Amino acid sequence: MLLAVTRAGGRLVAAGERGIVLLSDDNGASWRQARVPASVTLTALSFPTPETGWAVGHAGLILRSDDGGESWSRVLDGKDTAALELAAAKAAASADPAAQRRLRDATQALDAALDNPLLDVGFLTPEHGFVIGAYGAIFETRDAGRHWQSRRDALDNPRGKHLYRLYAAADRLYIAGEQGALFESSDEGDHFQALATPYRGTYFGVATQADAGLIAYGLRGNALQSSDTGASWQALDLGQPITVTASASLPDRSLVLVDEAGRVLRRAAGGAVFQALKTPQSFSFTSVAVAADGGLVLAGIRGLTRIAPPILETASTP
Repeated sequence: MLLAVTRAGGRLVAAGERGIVLLSDDNGASWRQARVPASVTLTALSFPTPETGWAVGHAGLILRSDDGGESWSRVLDGKDTAALELAAAKAAASADPAAQRRLRDATQALDAALDNPLLDVGFLTPEHGFVIGAYGAIFETRDAGRHWQSRRDALDNPRGKHLYRLYAAADRLYIAGEQGALFESSDEGDHFQALATPYRGTYFGVATQADAGLIAYGLRGNALQSSDTGASWQALDLGQPITVTASASLPDRSLVLVDEAGRVLRRAAGGAVFQALKTPQSFSFTSVAVAADGGLVLAGIRGLTRIAPPILETASTP
């Protein structure tokens, strides 16, 4: 199983179970394995430059590459991230019940060395990045990963809902999570405000599309669109109640959504509906990236598959 695929310049990088990282320099036609000092599941990738990459995963693991993903080094693990959260909880300690609960949870997490997985990583610049994960984990660096700090104070998440996906668009940063959790920051992550939506289930991602605004998607095919930066929402019809897991923007400004049934749905710029693309293989997809030649590369429970540019055409309306 592969859980993430992304671009590093012209190269494609994928990651998943047992710490595997794969590299392709021919737009996904062939792959080779990178050198990784870990065997835990890797969940997400980010390359703020073609050379510098970040990977996160289970056991609180954060990895860094400085050679385009060829080799990786360990930056932090679960003990380190638990210690960062405990230090932040102590600094914010007060008589407030929420602060007391945070301190108690942080102490228990460090003592038990819990496997709190990290679920996404994203960098606004090569120096400024965030990592998010289970139980409300959020860490920030402003010096290219030399130092990290817990930023649970940046968003109102007292119940520690899981945070699944980071998404940066123009002057906004979004976080999608479980039980209707959707947050927006307009100050590069210094503060996040909750966005109210009519769906209380889990969101697995956020996307934007020209002339369409903000799209949030998640469990059971639920997808919502807002053209007024989250003030109001309308439901999108994706045809089937199947969990949507990832998205990508194509060079022609169309938007692609992928789901657990192996569907690849595209909506053209200015279009009203999503239509299904022809795919050479169909399995439960977890991630999607646009290759340098404009094709799509999809990761999922059976590895990787590719949709070449000539067959990026609609097949049917869901």
